[in-house]
Amino acid sequence: MAEIWLQNLAHTYAPGAPYALKPLDMTWRSGGTYALLGPSGCGKSTMLNIISGLLRPSEGRVLFDGRDVTALSTGQRNIAQVFQVPVIYRSMTVGQNLGFPLVCRGMSGLRIRKRVDAVAERLGLAPLLKRPANALTADQKQLVSLGRGLVRADVAAILLDEPLTVIDPHMKFELRRILKEINAEFGVTMVLVTHDQTEAMTFAEEVIVMNHGEVVQVGSPTELFERPATHHVGQFIGSPAMNFLPAQRDGDRIAVPGTGLALPAPVNLPDGDLALGFRPEHAALAAGDGQFTGQVARLWFEGLDEIVALSNPAGEVRVRCPAGQPLARGDSVGIRLRDGALRLYSGGRLVA
Repeated sequence: MAEIWLQNLAHTYAPGAPYALKPLDMTWRSGGTYALLGPSGCGKSTMLNIISGLLRPSEGRVLFDGRDVTALSTGQRNIAQVFQVPVIYRSMTVGQNLGFPLVCRGMSGLRIRKRVDAVAERLGLAPLLKRPANALTADQKQLVSLGRGLVRADVAAILLDEPLTVIDPHMKFELRRILKEINAEFGVTMVLVTHDQTEAMTFAEEVIVMNHGEVVQVGSPTELFERPATHHVGQFIGSPAMNFLPAQRDGDRIAVPGTGLALPAPVNLPDGDLALGFRPEHAALAAGDGQFTGQVARLWFEGLDEIVALSNPAGEVRVRCPAGQPLARGDSVGIRLRDGALRLYSGGRLVA
């Protein structure tokens, strides 16, 4: 498996055009699990296609284990790519599909059968090896696509381009579990492209959040949730999204006017519009007046939890509470935040 180094990498699709992928420098360790997360058009597929060799960057280099592969084709990079729509050979059986990459490499029949049997057993495809591939369900076809990458013991990395989009919702959790177990067992470097925060946060050890061609934050799921680097990350990660309220400097404090929400003003505060943010999960309803008091604007049920939206002249906030709150629309209620829950932002970026 390969360590992947993106060195001073950037890309434009035409001379003089804006960057589709803004300059970046990043290293992905061998055997790690990574997710490129962001909305459509943010640059994540551009980055994946550069890594795979389908697209040559207009600036910078791609290195696998220190070897410059920027000018090499996809085949020469020895990577496997699983696409959104499963790619299978419909005229072949499941077993023939899995073994085809090894046939192309001239491996003996006995070695192919052993390798195919091992991978099929791991993916739950062993009972289907003799079945025509065109008779499979969408999730089974996607497993076959994945298996064709795993069957090559020397593959440098597996690149997953939104592979769960066509999978039934109840199967997505199972497939993510299989991917994680395969990574742990085979130590293969895996990179997942997705716009689904749940997929990214439950799959990857490290998530790369992108927006408008820029990498805006890289970190573990916990880091992204607890300390979003920008408003975009705070709103994109978490459900409901992070609450942000306009704030002002008040002496030695940064405060939300008309509320008890405040933080000490840091030294050398950057210029920009100020805001205080907190997660809905980090607040609780208060028996009396709290740090923030508002009228119940909406309530909605989410299993064991209930989301309460409170309206205040300073803005609307959402709080995640245990289900069954004795509240009705229009009720006045206060909330209190747990210690350390508030974050300060200037110009949309986190102030350390």
